[in-house]
Amino acid sequence: MDLRGPLCAGIDPHPSLLHAWGLSDDVPGLERFAMTAVEAFAGTVAAVKPQSAFFERHGSAGIAVLERLLAAARERGALVVLDVKRGDIGSTAQAYADAYLDPAAPLAADAVTASPFLGVGSLDPLFETAEKHGTGVFVLALTSNPEGPQVQHARTSDGGTVAGAVLRSLAQRNAGVTPLGSFGAVVGATIGETSEDLDVNGPLLVPGVGAQGGTVDSVRRIFGSASRHILPSSSREILAAGPDVRALREAAQRANDGFAPLVGR
Repeated sequence: MDLRGPLCAGIDPHPSLLHAWGLSDDVPGLERFAMTAVEAFAGTVAAVKPQSAFFERHGSAGIAVLERLLAAARERGALVVLDVKRGDIGSTAQAYADAYLDPAAPLAADAVTASPFLGVGSLDPLFETAEKHGTGVFVLALTSNPEGPQVQHARTSDGGTVAGAVLRSLAQRNAGVTPLGSFGAVVGATIGETSEDLDVNGPLLVPGVGAQGGTVDSVRRIFGSASRHILPSSSREILAAGPDVRALREAAQRANDGFAPLVGR
């Protein structure tokens, strides 16, 4: 982030984007889309964020494309946040950790997204595996979808919110680590105002920038002093500039430049 700026470029091969790029909604179209995005972004931005579901919908051949994307992006110097939103308990959670956070795995990424709503402690296998291998976990805390507050704003037995409990747990895991801990929170760019303490001493993945309505100003209002740790994620807005590689790269750079002053870079 210090070297390249804060932007995380989403790689979401949604059927509508494949169509807009003049590509077929099949494995060859998926691979062309994915590798074009990698060529455009991975040498420029700090991180890319492929959405696993859009690869999974094509079956094993789609997963093979995702494997090639992960390797190609990392070869070009970008960190890869694999957006999988996994969450389970015990040996199953460990299996997810081994699948994504062990550098020897075919689907190895630098970090994954995870759901804490079976209890933050259920993610311990992911945290422990990430710590062992120098990888990371981004945990859902405050999301922008309208259904989110039903769970995230619910009150716990101590009177705080579920989201607040998630954020405090991450802050405890990152305590004393410099310059940042490996355990981040996912906080949407369009959640509006919040009284939660968003500074978890870890990176803050901020989806919803661009086409979904998140702006530099809205992010500044939401995150305040924690803005220095944000990793704003834009997908549809910058991908709409494709399929031309140069246009994609320029769109990503504009988004990156827009947020750089907010994080002091």
